[in-house]
Amino acid sequence: MRNLLSLIFAGMIGGLLTLGGFYMLIIPEETAPQVKQVNTQIPINRPAYAASIDFTNAASKTMPTVVHIKASKGPSRQSDKSRGDDLGSIFEDLFGGGGFGNPKGEKKGAGSGVIISPDGYIVTNNHVVDFADELEVTLYDDRTFKATKIGVDKRTDVAVLKIDATNLPTVQYGDSDRTKVGEWVLAVGNPFDLTSTVTAGIISAKGRDIDIIRERGAIEDFIQTDAAINPGNSGGALVDLDGRLIGINTAIYSPGFSGTFAGYAFAIPSNMVKDIANNIIQHGGPRGMLGVNVHDVDEEFAAEKNLSVTSGVYIAELVDGGAAQYAGLLPNDVITSVDGQRVKNAPELIEIIDNTKVGEILEITINRNGRTKKVPVALKAG
Repeated sequence: MRNLLSLIFAGMIGGLLTLGGFYMLIIPEETAPQVKQVNTQIPINRPAYAASIDFTNAASKTMPTVVHIKASKGPSRQSDKSRGDDLGSIFEDLFGGGGFGNPKGEKKGAGSGVIISPDGYIVTNNHVVDFADELEVTLYDDRTFKATKIGVDKRTDVAVLKIDATNLPTVQYGDSDRTKVGEWVLAVGNPFDLTSTVTAGIISAKGRDIDIIRERGAIEDFIQTDAAINPGNSGGALVDLDGRLIGINTAIYSPGFSGTFAGYAFAIPSNMVKDIANNIIQHGGPRGMLGVNVHDVDEEFAAEKNLSVTSGVYIAELVDGGAAQYAGLLPNDVITSVDGQRVKNAPELIEIIDNTKVGEILEITINRNGRTKKVPVALKAG
């Protein structure tokens, strides 16, 4: 009987210890309400708003229109090159270097391009092709063509190539002016030679001037995005959710110039690309150029320079031999209108010039020392 009571007592003690241990694994409710709340809010899957966004339509429309470009310069093509050379060349291209050199004096680079016509016109970045004397384009269906450089505009980093092909899929231009910060976009290109790569993000900012184009009269008005872009994406497409082209991917922000994406990428707006590409195709060269370095005029600037007008575009400097100098415009003149269209700032003047062909004459109204004067100016090639 004594043994039976001992066993019962031992069992009760063991049960109490077991219950005590289980309790110690539970955080008391009154001391940890936030832990329970946080745990219930941790997203296991994509948020509902992201799940409702379908990127597949834009991707399927865009991928067939984006090509892979190999650019080379030298006495002969290299059949053998290391992965390190590949990445080196793409890195140089991305930052406007123009290819990776080797002991033989050859250069090679790689990037992307976008088909804009069924008969083989392709738009890309100038820095992808500027150094090259041989260009090879690979389509989405793996067909390969030799490409001809039709023309470039160094001031905006745009170039147009041509391949001998027909019935090609083409991108549809969107209106980059109507895009909004926060809008979803896709970047399509060939980063690190990984063909037909698609990444998604939003438009982070517009109108960025990052001082990356090292050309006199450079025009930078970049769309900034957080869609992942890496070396090899240069010249590729930035599209909206309908697959319409809103930009040509051009540059990334990369701390320490490591060449890898760090959250910020930049694209040339499609409206600018379209005008430049059409002008190159029609005229075989860059757009017309006024030949001035300018500054926006506001009340503060007008007071500083003792100007009699408080809006317009101040001519700070003339390009030697440029159209403005030839026509008789002078430093300190303020451009107030062009062909009767009021001009309040530099972007408005640039837009007018961009839509004017080489050789066309513009009637430019200036304010010079308080007096208004109209000057005919024939644009020269940039």
